[in-house]
Amino acid sequence: MKNRIEELRRKRGITQYEFALAIRVSRQTVSSIETGKYNPSLELAFAIAAYFGIPIEEIFIYEGGAENENA
Repeated sequence: MKNRIEELRRKRGITQYEFALAIRVSRQTVSSIETGKYNPSLELAFAIAAYFGIPIEEIFIYEGGAENENA
């Protein structure tokens, strides 16, 4: 799953550390989410969306395969 967190964070002019403090996770967690190495829990995704003031679907882009289309 891709996301726009780094883009949104940079537009606000905040560091990973500052963002991590705001959403109550480690800077390493923010880095892992931004690089796609870690997908946040639903609760954390909502916290991220609330921080930026935009819907989750405008931050996280699901790239499911064709096998998921008819689920």
